[in-house]
Amino acid sequence: MLMKTDVLVQFTGMLPVLPLDVLEEMLLNVPPQQVVCVCRLVCREWKEVVDSDSLWRERCRREGYQTCDATKLPKDWRLFYFLFKKRRNLLKNPRADDKFKGWQIMENGGDKWKIEPVEEVPLPDNTVQKYFATSYLTCRKSQLIDLEKEGYRPSFMDDFQPDIIISDWYAPRWDCGSEYEICVELLNRKKKPIKKFSPDTVVFQQWNDQKWNQMTHVFKNYGPGVRYIRFIHGGNDTQFWAGWYGIRVTNSSVEIFPSVDR
Repeated sequence: MLMKTDVLVQFTGMLPVLPLDVLEEMLLNVPPQQVVCVCRLVCREWKEVVDSDSLWRERCRREGYQTCDATKLPKDWRLFYFLFKKRRNLLKNPRADDKFKGWQIMENGGDKWKIEPVEEVPLPDNTVQKYFATSYLTCRKSQLIDLEKEGYRPSFMDDFQPDIIISDWYAPRWDCGSEYEICVELLNRKKKPIKKFSPDTVVFQQWNDQKWNQMTHVFKNYGPGVRYIRFIHGGNDTQFWAGWYGIRVTNSSVEIFPSVDR
């Protein structure tokens, strides 16, 4: 079988012997799924090139996929490439662009959750235009991520245990005290917790700088059995003012990311 652009054609003669650098360059111009599922099966030589670190390291370089720390290299460049290519935010509607779609309201205290525009203090990512605002009694909302439905098979999660990166942005109002809380759980198939991230409640005093803060956490080496991720966050104001003077949250994310040597 030979490649002709994206189309497979039958070939009944002997394959020409190509210099390895020429073969690698050719494979770099073939869609990655076809490289693994088709080209790798052509012959032993092609299999060795497809399985080589150099091919996938070069793909990463050309497509701009890099580790956060240049001194730490992936254990498996092919796995790193495909995970990076697939990397995306698994949370739906994290910026309140589609009202509350995708979120389950767990507690709706005070005057309930509200969506407001970002105005006084922009986020570092100035494309974020809205946030979820809490009220004078606890407001909490959640999402449950089904990893298999998102394309991460149980065998993959168990064997490779890629890093699971959590991020959330939150800010108080300057004129009212508030509290922020977050809880993220890795769940098994029965939706029982395997690992949990639940830091202490963050408390802001009245008359603060109302700056946006980022909460982050990375789950590593969490063991087999992870099938779901439950993301919960929220808060309230501390002075029981009518309206929406509590903590504000937006731009939340849950991402599957390739681990690297440490």
